[in-house]
Amino acid sequence: MRFREMTVLLLAGAAVAILTQVPARQQAVAQQPTGSIPTVTGTPTGPTVAVDPSLGRVRVYSGPSSINYPAIGVLLTGVRAPALGRALGNDDWILIRYDGVPGSQAWIYALYVSLSGSGGQELPRVEVPSTPTPASTPTIDPTLAAAFIPPENATRLPTFTAVPPLAIPTFVDDSGAAGRIPVGLLILGFAVIGALGTMISFLRGR
Repeated sequence: MRFREMTVLLLAGAAVAILTQVPARQQAVAQQPTGSIPTVTGTPTGPTVAVDPSLGRVRVYSGPSSINYPAIGVLLTGVRAPALGRALGNDDWILIRYDGVPGSQAWIYALYVSLSGSGGQELPRVEVPSTPTPASTPTIDPTLAAAFIPPENATRLPTFTAVPPLAIPTFVDDSGAAGRIPVGLLILGFAVIGALGTMISFLRGR
């Protein structure tokens, strides 16, 4: 019995020694922020525009024209943008607030969007920005352009020979000349002589 008791005591002592040497796990506690966190809402106030649902998205430009001004972004369906005004002298373009571009403003074609929140009031008129000047004027090098133009082979044109003038014969009416017997009278005389000869030959044959 003593041997068993000693064995149990030794095992218990070894277990206690092992547990005392393992360091206790420390739980890290993060510092929680204090105060309220600001939230950003995307619902603008005042007059707004929204893209027609049938289009999906519409490009916005730096000025009231898709030809004279470059495109600077797009406005997607379901997004409402604050309407700031209309182009002076052109009701087809609306100035909107468009963050992320210089001045945070852009122009959109009015027929592609619907305007709401204006309360029936007209949007203020806005001066049209100046047309941007191109950074460089493209020029064409004549020598380089000539290298891409195929040479044209000269073709001989057909020669033209003028037709000689047409000679039109002229007839002189000599029927009224003096001392000449008319042709009709000669034919009639020969016919009478022939008839007489035929009659004489017929009578002789009887």
